[in-house]
Amino acid sequence: MDDQLPRSSSSTVSPPPASSLTFNKCHVDRMINSSHYCSPSRTIYSDRFIPSRSASKFALFDIPASPTSAAAGASPTAADGREDSSSAYTTLLRTALFGPDAAGVPVPLTPEKRTSSASVMTLPSRNIFRYKTETRQSFHSLSPFMSDDAVPGVNHSPVKAPRKVSRSPYKVLDAPALQDDFYLNLVDWSSHNVLAVGLGNCVYLWNACSSKVTKLCDLGIDDCVCSVGWAQRGTHLAVGTSNGKVQIWDAARCRKIRSMEGHRLRVGALAWSSSLLSSGGRDKNIYQRDIRAQEDFVSKLSGHKSEVCGLKWSYDNRELASGGNDNRLFVWNQHSTQPVLKYCEHTAAVKAIAWSPHLHGLLASGGGTADRCIRFWNTTTNSHLSCMDTGSQVCNLVWSKNVNELVSTHGYSQNQIIVWRYPTMSKLATLTGHTYRVLYLAISPDGQTIVTGAGDETLRFWNVFPSPKSQNTDSEIGASSLGRTIIR
Repeated sequence: MDDQLPRSSSSTVSPPPASSLTFNKCHVDRMINSSHYCSPSRTIYSDRFIPSRSASKFALFDIPASPTSAAAGASPTAADGREDSSSAYTTLLRTALFGPDAAGVPVPLTPEKRTSSASVMTLPSRNIFRYKTETRQSFHSLSPFMSDDAVPGVNHSPVKAPRKVSRSPYKVLDAPALQDDFYLNLVDWSSHNVLAVGLGNCVYLWNACSSKVTKLCDLGIDDCVCSVGWAQRGTHLAVGTSNGKVQIWDAARCRKIRSMEGHRLRVGALAWSSSLLSSGGRDKNIYQRDIRAQEDFVSKLSGHKSEVCGLKWSYDNRELASGGNDNRLFVWNQHSTQPVLKYCEHTAAVKAIAWSPHLHGLLASGGGTADRCIRFWNTTTNSHLSCMDTGSQVCNLVWSKNVNELVSTHGYSQNQIIVWRYPTMSKLATLTGHTYRVLYLAISPDGQTIVTGAGDETLRFWNVFPSPKSQNTDSEIGASSLGRTIIR
């Protein structure tokens, strides 16, 4: 058929000649052993490098040499030392991987214990790694599986312990007739270290250095004290009354300098800015008074729809913050009669107001029972920074001038005092002891001590902040120094 292959004329195939078989065998051997075959006509370059370890100095790194090199030139003593080193390394590695309690694995000895133990391992005196200076470390410190905390003999930098705040007041003063009224401000501490307290219709001065109590004034049975505020120099005290008057008193001479009118109802908030005195009342108005001028007030600020219960000037005396029972927080400048900034986020009365002494334009405010929040504002950028729900009525706020912390006092329902770290707003301490709302708060001139007042008719003194020179020291005062005196 046409599709069949032609058959050979001979039925047997003759084998190839012997010379051809010899040539093919040599060619196959060259292909298999190409890495070992060297052509006489050219140099063959390989991609592998196998070093010769005969000249390596393994003893320098405590690494055992190969059996060939050890048998060739190493002495029995050196070989034993290298075997011990290799055994120690193996034991250490196994312990690091499987723990010291692994079956049949002895706990490796540290260099300190090795010198005092009878059954010691002979290790070279050189360090495993050395760079310029001689340092001896425990084997554990070289292990990536173990923390440095478990290494004996390793110096660690001490962890900075959190500052302790005493949970007990170091002094308690009786304050009979201290009113339980959220909208009043009856306690203030002067730069001369004198505490002013409004009790009923009288104002008393308590000298923190000598503990001397002085009765400054008596308004009579038809009037009562609603607010007190020290001038920045600490020599003059402003007193707001329930009749709407503002009186200026010389504290050293216990003499009234002048009385100013303007408000139709009680004056519950006062704030000084050099010779300018701001007063806020139940009539919703704020009056600016220059005590050098003959007029009772130089300007009237209107904006609040309810009683003004909080007033604070910024540290640079450029901005005045006011809070009211209308749940509003306003910011005024030196020349405005209308607020330049309005914040309406609070849902309850805003009495607690504090400017930061550390950052320009940082303002903190606190809301009443229905709000319970501390809010932070940047008046420079007119922005709301953050909010912290405290869980209870915020009555007062004050910043520390020594550290970036602040204190808040609270009413319903826990009556506590909280020390906060800013800006994390983590609690450093929660102080308790008052049985009524902690409505009044003032800070000492050195910035270390606060005094709190409540409707339980007590004033309590707490060491909560460090001094400027020892911010890292413990400012705790023991309960053994607890004293109790009567303010009148």
